[in-house]
Amino acid sequence: MGLRRDAREAAIQFLYQFDTHKPVKVDEALAAFWKQNEEPKNVQVFANDLIKGALEKLPEVDAKIRTLADNWDFERLAAVDRNILRLAVYEMLFRSEIPPVVSINEAIEIAKKFSTAESGKFVNGLLDRVKKELLRPARQAAG
Repeated sequence: MGLRRDAREAAIQFLYQFDTHKPVKVDEALAAFWKQNEEPKNVQVFANDLIKGALEKLPEVDAKIRTLADNWDFERLAAVDRNILRLAVYEMLFRSEIPPVVSINEAIEIAKKFSTAESGKFVNGLLDRVKKELLRPARQAAG
C-alpha cells in the first residue's frame, strides 16, 4: 500500500472520530490521534493536510453530498461511508492537483475495506455524479 492510501485511510479514521465525538480543538485531537496511530511523518503530513482541508470545507462538502444523495437522509448514512465521501468530495472539489478518478478509486477501495460489501457501489455512484459536475479533466491533475 502506498503513502497516499495510508494517509487517506488515516484521514478517514480521524474524520470518523471527529464526526462521532466532535472534539473542540482539532490540533489537540490530531496530536492524540497520531499518538495512538503511529505512521511515518510523510503519511502524517499528507493526512493532516487532507483532514484540515476537509474540515475547513465541511459545510460545502456536506451540502454537495446532501444534494447528490437522492433518497438518503445525510445523518442516516453510515458514519464510515459519510466520511469516506467527505474526503473524496473534498479532494474532487478543492484539490485540483489530484485527478478526480484517483479520488474515486481510492474512496471505493477504502469503502470496500472499512465498510459494507455494498458501500463501494454506493460511494462509486455518488462520486461519479460529483465527477460529472466538475469543470476539469477527470483523469489528470488540473493546471
